[in-house]
Amino acid sequence: MRPAWKILCLSVVVLAATLGLAHLLVPDVVPVGYAEDPQPSWSILTAFALRAIALTAAWVAIITFSVLVGTKLYRTFFRAAQRAE
Repeated sequence: MRPAWKILCLSVVVLAATLGLAHLLVPDVVPVGYAEDPQPSWSILTAFALRAIALTAAWVAIITFSVLVGTKLYRTFFRAAQRAE
């Protein structure tokens, strides 16, 4: 289970780093359709890339956490069923 914990921790660190970078680099960028003022294309592309990385890291963290919890529950109930027999 150590590799799963490493993946979970790494994805949480990547998620936090990308959210921090997005806040520092492009704090006021909004979707193009909602912008009242023109926005530079580099800021929109940077925000899009950082958001994509953050969402991917979040999904990896969610999936890894689900696998860890599922494995723990499976081991708990499987061992309990073996002891009962």
